[in-house]
Amino acid sequence: MEALKNGGYKLTENTKAIFGDWNETLIWSCLQGVMGEIHTNFTEDAAVAILGDFAFYAGNPSEELVRFKPKSCEQDFIIMVPQNSAWAEMIEKCYGNKAKKVTRYAIKKEKDIFDVSKLEQAFLELPAGYELKLLEEQEYNLCRNNGWANDLVSQFKDYDTYKKLGLGVVVLKNGELVAGASSYSRYNEGIEIEIDTREDHRRKGLAYACGAKLILECLKKDLYPSWDAQNKWSVALAEKLGYHFSHEYTAYEIMGY
Repeated sequence: MEALKNGGYKLTENTKAIFGDWNETLIWSCLQGVMGEIHTNFTEDAAVAILGDFAFYAGNPSEELVRFKPKSCEQDFIIMVPQNSAWAEMIEKCYGNKAKKVTRYAIKKEKDIFDVSKLEQAFLELPAGYELKLLEEQEYNLCRNNGWANDLVSQFKDYDTYKKLGLGVVVLKNGELVAGASSYSRYNEGIEIEIDTREDHRRKGLAYACGAKLILECLKKDLYPSWDAQNKWSVALAEKLGYHFSHEYTAYEIMGY
């Protein structure tokens, strides 16, 4: 099994071609060597791009690759995304009842679609008592120390790495972290957005305010704020912020990976 990690090995054109035009920023992060990693099978006609909780399988369906778990993956949970139905069948064959089939929702990646004045108004209308701040070192540590907010920074090993590659905003109330929008991952041209709100502060417009502010910060830095939706609520929030729905796709949530 050949491991292709951040700057460790040079990706071949063949490996890049395996993923084709798959319009997924987490794959781009791996191919660009920004973060994540890529593994190929022995015959190098299949590959998997792994970043955080996600693994994207492409090329000629390979059982050895679906069953392979890199040493760097310490978690027991992974979301496997098949390139096609043949890969889906392979995942089901390998993991059986462990593979929970889910539907996710792709959002179009379109530039120059955002209404800046509308986004500015969104975070100006934050409810009384809430404070919106950029995600800096103190806020990074708050995210690390709150399980519900960990995914806002979890792919960045320390604050220095986050400061270099990440971008985010948080909402505080009485000094407590209650919501945030941040880069789940980074690729050369932009970020993949992660938004989380503490359960007891939901339905107050905090996710909308955070999302609007983060999009504006991305536009200032000429970064594209990519969005992928886990559920229809996330699709609705994305559309409220100016995005457009693209299509549904199949993924598998694996416990006991």
